[in-house]
Amino acid sequence: MHFWEKLPKPLIVLAPMADVTDAAFRRMIAKYSAHKRADGTVGGPDVMWTEFVSADGLLRATPEGRKKLLADLKYSEEERPIVAQLFTAVPEHMEKAARLCRELGFDGVDINMGCPDRSIEKQGCGAAMIKNPDNAREIIRAAKRGAGDLPVSIKTRIGYNKDILDEWLPVILREDVAAVTVHARTRKEMSKVPARWEHVAAAVAIRDALGSHTLILGNGDVPSLEDAHNKVKSTGADGVMLGRAIFGNPWLFHPNKDLSTAPLAERLRVMVEHTALFEKLLSHKNFAIMKKHYKAYAQGFDGAKELRVKLMETHTAAEVGDIVTHFLQTR
Repeated sequence: MHFWEKLPKPLIVLAPMADVTDAAFRRMIAKYSAHKRADGTVGGPDVMWTEFVSADGLLRATPEGRKKLLADLKYSEEERPIVAQLFTAVPEHMEKAARLCRELGFDGVDINMGCPDRSIEKQGCGAAMIKNPDNAREIIRAAKRGAGDLPVSIKTRIGYNKDILDEWLPVILREDVAAVTVHARTRKEMSKVPARWEHVAAAVAIRDALGSHTLILGNGDVPSLEDAHNKVKSTGADGVMLGRAIFGNPWLFHPNKDLSTAPLAERLRVMVEHTALFEKLLSHKNFAIMKKHYKAYAQGFDGAKELRVKLMETHTAAEVGDIVTHFLQTR
C-alpha cells in the first residue's frame, strides 16, 4: 500500500510552483501550517510537491548544473509526504530520474504534463505532452519502472487548445497512476479565464466510468481551505491542490490562522525568517525570487506600500531584517 492510499480524504495539497514552493518556503509552510488534529496527528498540507525539475538536466547537465538541480530536490522530514515533480520527453531520462528520486527517499514521483511555459514545451514537455499521448504513455511507464514501489502521479490540464478531457484523461488513467491533478483550464487559456470546476467533476465521472482507482484532485482558483472543501463537495473530487493562495502565506493550511489574521509583527518576523532560510538553503538562486513573496507579506496595513518599495531594493536577508526592525520600531 503506497502513501496515497493511507491518507484521509479529502486531500488538501500544496501545488508545485517554480520559484515559489522551493525548499525554503516548504519548510516555512510545514512549520507554520502545523496543527494538532483531533486524532492526535499533525496537520498541514496532506501532500507537498517539489518545484518541477528537469530529468534531462539531472542526467546531462554539467556537474555544476546538476548540483543546482539537486538543490531543487532538497527536502526535510517535516514535509512528508513529499513528491518529486519531474519533466522530460525522453523515457530513458524519466526512468533514471525517477530511480534517483527513489534513492533520495521521496514518497512519490509526479510528472508535469501541464506547464504552459514555452521553453518547457519546446522540449516536448509540460502541456505539450497533451498533444502527444503516445509519448505520454511511454513517459509514465518509464517513470513507473524507475520509481519501483513509489507511486507515480500526474499533473495536467483539460486540454491544449480546447477541452479534450474525455480523450486525454483516459490515456493517463489506463496507465494505472496513483493520482491525477486536473488544472481546470486548457493550456491556451493559461490563467486568463476562471477555472471551470465542472471539468473536475467530469474527470471524476470519467474515472468512475473506467472503474479506475486513481485519485482525482482539482486545481485552479482556490483561495482558501473553506473554498477547497466546498469544491470537493461540489465535484466529488478526492482532493484539491492550492497554488497562488500560498504566496506570502505559510499559514494557509492551518485551520485557525491565515495571513490576514496574523499580527503584523508576526507576519513580518516570519517574512524575515523565510528570507534567511531562502538565503541559507538556496544560495544558488536569484535573491529577487523572494520579492514576489514580499508583495503578499507586506499588504493591507498602513505603510505597506512604502515598506514594499524598500523591500524591493534589498539584496540580502540582513537588509530585509534591518528594514523590518526599523519599520516596527517607528510605527
